[in-house]
Amino acid sequence: MLCHGELLRRFEVSVGELLDRSEKSHPISFQPKQGEIVSPCTSLFMTLEQRLYDEKDVAVLCSLTTLTSGGDLDTLALKTDAGHRLLKRYRRMQNSRDLDQSIKHFERALDLCAMDHPYRPAALLNLATVQFISCQAEGRHLDLDIPISVFQDALDLCPTGHPDRPVTQLHLAIALLSRFAKRGYQTDVHAAKELLNEVLDVSHANSHVHRAALLAIETSALHPVASIDVQDLGQEWPAASMLPLSPDQLFDQVKCCLQRDDPHALDEAISLHYDAMGYYNAMHPCRRQLLCNLSIMLHTRFERQSNDEDLYHAITFQRETLALCPVGHADRSKSLNNLADQLSTRFNHRGNAEDLDQAIALGREALALRPVGHTDRSKSLNNLASYLSTRFDHRGNDEDLDQAIALQREALALFPVGHTDRSNSLDNLAFQLSTRFHHRGNTEDLDQAIVLAREALVLCPVGHTDRSQSLDNLATRLSTRFHHRGNGEDLDQAIALQREALALCPVGHTDRSQSLNNLATDLSTRFHHRGNAEDLDQAIALGREALAVHPVGHIDRFKSLGSLANQLSTRFNHRGNAEDLDQAIALGRESLALCPVGHTDRSTSLNNLGTRLSTRFHHRGNAEDLDQAIVLAREALALCPVGHTDRSQLLNNLAARLSTRFHHRGNAEDLDQAIALQRAALALCPVSHTDRSHLLGNLSDGLSTRFDHRGNAEDLDRAIALGREALALRPVGHAERPSSLGNLAIQLSTRFNHRGNAEDLDQAIALAREALALCPVGHTDRSTLLHNLATQLSTRFHHRGNAEDLDQAIVLGREALALRPVGHAERPSSLGNLAIQLSTRFDHRGNAEDLNESRENLRCALTLLTQHDPRRLMVHRSLATVYLSFHRSGLDGTGGPGEDTDLNVAMHHFKAAANFVPGGLLFRLRAALRWVHHADEHRHDTELEAYGTSMQLMDAYMFATASVSSRHSAMKEFPPALAVNAASCALRSDDVRRAVELLEQGRTIIWTQMTRLRTPLDTLETRSDHAAALVKRFRDLSSLLGKPPASHADGTQSVDVEAADTRYRRLVEDWNGVVEEIRQIEGFSRFLLPPVFADLQEAARKGPIIVLVASKSSCDAIIITHTQPPTSIQLPTDFEKLTKLVHALREAIGKDASPKGKQTALIKHLRKLWDDVVCPVVENLSTFARRGSRIWWCPTSLFNFLPLHAAGEYRANGNSLSQQYISSYTPSLTALMRARRSHDRSLSVPFAAIGQNCPDGHSKESTLKFVEPELELVRNLLPPPPTVSFTKVTSVDATKSRALRALQDNTWLHFACHGTQNYRDPFNSALLMRDQPLSLLDITQMNLSRLEFAFLSACETAVGDFATPDEVIHLAAGLQFAGVKSVVGTLWKVTDATVQRLVDAFYKNLCGDGKMNSRRAAQALHQAVHLLARDRENSMPLDQRIVFMHIGA
Repeated sequence: MLCHGELLRRFEVSVGELLDRSEKSHPISFQPKQGEIVSPCTSLFMTLEQRLYDEKDVAVLCSLTTLTSGGDLDTLALKTDAGHRLLKRYRRMQNSRDLDQSIKHFERALDLCAMDHPYRPAALLNLATVQFISCQAEGRHLDLDIPISVFQDALDLCPTGHPDRPVTQLHLAIALLSRFAKRGYQTDVHAAKELLNEVLDVSHANSHVHRAALLAIETSALHPVASIDVQDLGQEWPAASMLPLSPDQLFDQVKCCLQRDDPHALDEAISLHYDAMGYYNAMHPCRRQLLCNLSIMLHTRFERQSNDEDLYHAITFQRETLALCPVGHADRSKSLNNLADQLSTRFNHRGNAEDLDQAIALGREALALRPVGHTDRSKSLNNLASYLSTRFDHRGNDEDLDQAIALQREALALFPVGHTDRSNSLDNLAFQLSTRFHHRGNTEDLDQAIVLAREALVLCPVGHTDRSQSLDNLATRLSTRFHHRGNGEDLDQAIALQREALALCPVGHTDRSQSLNNLATDLSTRFHHRGNAEDLDQAIALGREALAVHPVGHIDRFKSLGSLANQLSTRFNHRGNAEDLDQAIALGRESLALCPVGHTDRSTSLNNLGTRLSTRFHHRGNAEDLDQAIVLAREALALCPVGHTDRSQLLNNLAARLSTRFHHRGNAEDLDQAIALQRAALALCPVSHTDRSHLLGNLSDGLSTRFDHRGNAEDLDRAIALGREALALRPVGHAERPSSLGNLAIQLSTRFNHRGNAEDLDQAIALAREALALCPVGHTDRSTLLHNLATQLSTRFHHRGNAEDLDQAIVLGREALALRPVGHAERPSSLGNLAIQLSTRFDHRGNAEDLNESRENLRCALTLLTQHDPRRLMVHRSLATVYLSFHRSGLDGTGGPGEDTDLNVAMHHFKAAANFVPGGLLFRLRAALRWVHHADEHRHDTELEAYGTSMQLMDAYMFATASVSSRHSAMKEFPPALAVNAASCALRSDDVRRAVELLEQGRTIIWTQMTRLRTPLDTLETRSDHAAALVKRFRDLSSLLGKPPASHADGTQSVDVEAADTRYRRLVEDWNGVVEEIRQIEGFSRFLLPPVFADLQEAARKGPIIVLVASKSSCDAIIITHTQPPTSIQLPTDFEKLTKLVHALREAIGKDASPKGKQTALIKHLRKLWDDVVCPVVENLSTFARRGSRIWWCPTSLFNFLPLHAAGEYRANGNSLSQQYISSYTPSLTALMRARRSHDRSLSVPFAAIGQNCPDGHSKESTLKFVEPELELVRNLLPPPPTVSFTKVTSVDATKSRALRALQDNTWLHFACHGTQNYRDPFNSALLMRDQPLSLLDITQMNLSRLEFAFLSACETAVGDFATPDEVIHLAAGLQFAGVKSVVGTLWKVTDATVQRLVDAFYKNLCGDGKMNSRRAAQALHQAVHLLARDRENSMPLDQRIVFMHIGA
């Protein structure tokens, strides 16, 4: 090239690659760069020759550099560059002055090249070219001799072998043909042909020069010399171009490329069009057609090769084409239609809804430009219908689908019988109607679609080119109807049609592979319906043939790989041959490899392979397969961002994999994430979306599963609501209605088991019957529906005792089992279900055959389940129940002499169920509680172990619950007396120490879990850097777990609440991991484990502790001293008597409470309390505690509600507890030990007195009149500064926030206000401040370990919750667990007069000597009460004297 030229492309290539491309004749192709309309550089073809080193070559190279001086060479290049720039501008602007100036520059360049100059041939060629263009442009045909002469001079300087000789010959030949066209010289034609033939001989077939020469010869052959019209021939060569292809010839190339699948020919046609675009400027009349053709070809190449750039440029060129067709232009509707089609394609590729909306808008405009009567109206109707149908698939808007069908009907009306396009229109309408059937389930649509498809087939008789397609379409509709109605004739006919379609696609036919795949699919379906293995084998054989048609490198190979993988996977499910599944996975991996990142079908391939791996996991249990399936599902989802049409489906698929992993490993995070994904999928499918009912069902199932594992009733209620909505979207006739009916029935039955509402159970059975009726014999879901209905009927039998229900349940269970042969994944479930029902019937009728069959079914089920299958837990539990039945009936269930007893085997299975980790915490806890129940019933030697296991599982289950209130609610679902019953069990075995340990482990669980998060670790922190890091991690996690969960308003999205719960459970897992690491450190092996008795005995250092145990088996007292073994005393009362005493005392409070009233009823019950409980203890205390010393009561169960400190004979010279000992209370031994921990004390005691007489919302009648005087009284009784720093907060200042601040800033507190005990939600019990209540929940979130003392001068501050008495949930206990060492509270309502007198006496005794010591609080209260009792002049009612109690150190 003679010039500096224009930099078109930069690229790097190795010499080896250049040699390889030269040898294989592969050009380097270039697409237009971003922003270019056409590329000035389309391809680079080169031939390289590799030779050995030769000194002559160097000599030649060196000689060239000496011919021209550096300055002349630069001038030559500059002149040549200028000439090319002007020629380029002329072609764009058509300004003749640019052409004249270009000639002058090329002439000056030639003047710089002497006769022997190596660049003279190129300079001559440049000058001749621009002279020829000038003659063409200005019509100076007589002047053609000048450029021809210059072309000839250039050729004379290019001998054979010269690199520029072929292109010079081509240009000279074109000039000669042009002169012949104008003057008719025959010699010009002959000379031109000789030149062109030589070009063909020496140039490569793929080169541009070769193609141009060939086309020039073909053009001259079209016009024989005798009849040639010089005007016609002249039109073959554009006036401003040296390109040998005219627009008409280019159009012929387009038609040829679009009619055959020849990638090379298509690439060549696109390259020629890019070349042509450089010659036809924006004003040229041919440019619009070239843009349109190039756009169509690029679109075609995208559909064949999936190159995103092709589609991008196709749309860009089509937009330019449309801009050249303004409103009113004859071709505007055509351009609108083309652009709409390409945008629709891009939507299908990327899922951007804007493309589809724009396609529809363009389609509507195109249709408006083609009114009734327009020849292309039917085409626009069809295209717009197609776009609307696609948008319906994406968004589910019924209007789009209905409008699409209306448009298709109009299009069909334009094709009356006999019209060539009627069959296509019939097929299109049939397709839309079939889609509406899938959406609404209206069988009329499907039937009409089949009628239309049949008519379309009739219009394509044997021999018609479209017959195979019509056969396939009708077969598809019939196959759909089979799936809906189950009529085997439809499926048989579909297969027959597919066979005929295949016969019309012989080997080599472009549609054969698709036809093979379709027939294979229908045969596979028939296999699922009838179980004929031949169908499946034939389907696989067809799939293999389809794959063979697509060898390695074929663009559609990945599709055939996917189809064959599906069929092999099906055969695996049928025969269990692992080779089939492995091969399916191998094919899936190959298919995925053919869909690299960026491929349109990569997400589909990822999803399919994930499905196979998930299947193999279910078969072999290899967790790697499941983990990989989840990884693939996540990648597939990432490829479908928000807005993508497949996103909801992929969200759902990933949710399914995570749900599977949850069932396998029991990781709650997987289940929570699955539910979150299902919610996201559902949000993408608004009301009326085709997939909404399916996604509603899945989310409903997920929530129902979570209810089963956590017991949150909200999940179950939400699941049922979603199930009802899903069912409403599947009316009678809908293919999926049986599934919705069955799922909703299960959930209603579950709710019946949870709440006992018989309406739920009856409705469940009705729904299950309807579902079963819709799935006749042969239906794939029949076994599941039989199984579920049997379960529900069995449940109703347990509820109502109707034997018909049970008999029918067993019949249905047997039928379900028969439909699940050996190898079926659900056979263990059917065996277990039937076994339960047979066992139930044995208990009802006593037929030993039922019991034996039940046991064998369960044994078989256990052998079929893998070691980690969660269903093993339920089988163990059922086996335990069966062996208990053998034990009760006296039948032999163990197999004869030498075998373990039936009772022992039963307990073994209960234990196995409770300890089966994959079964999940909730199911394990329930199994453990059943173990406890039956071990207790039969006094089995595993009873104590069962209690210990149950309490351990209870603790773990409760700790995984996020909020304090939700833990309390969950506690109500389990036996409230578990810990005391465990202690009674230990006492029956004379294991008093173990009884104390079990009580400490199983009581005050909520408080214990909260205090775990505040455990000091100062000694561990100094061990090592690793230990210090663990301590920091422990404190950080404990701080996060200790924070109150965000409060959620009623309208809060449940997904937000679930996300918070999920985060909490993750923190719990991390916290548990850190705790396990700490336990590995020497000296910390029992860190946060339930304390042993030796540790608990430390609580009795300051005096004996009496633990009162109230269970239905016995009532006992345990006296714990600091150094001696514990002593147990069986009390002369029982649980029933205690219950009556509690109620009687509550009723006696307030009766005859006048100053002169004797409150005889109260005295009577306090005497009973003395006789039955306190006196037996006091009689045994004399050896452990001196008279007048302190003792601590640790009551359990009903004892929590008795005023033990007030027990006595209440007669002259009668005994009473208060005469002999000073009583305090503690919720647990651990709490007492924590209260005795010492802290640094300040020289001045910060004391806050907080009073609120009238909180907002209370009436004037309830105003406390003595709050202010009480606080002043306290101030006056306290030592003066600097001993005490006193702060008083009252009236409007006594707000919740101010009270919380006082709790943090002071070490002594006195509250004078209203108090409320919330029995429904005890954590909302509160001290009422001015603006908001200071609730127990608020107190639990605080660390009050600095506080020494709190006096609660308010009502009911030490009253617990009757539903969970051993949790000891009240304000006084809350303060102690939060860290306050000593607390005075009230058991019931207290009057102002009582408060005034007792406060006066209490503080005088507490700090009358000027010293502040919280350990004197119990004694001060004891003395104050005695003082009030001795005051005969101002006698106080008994219930008011004993209302106050002391808790803590």
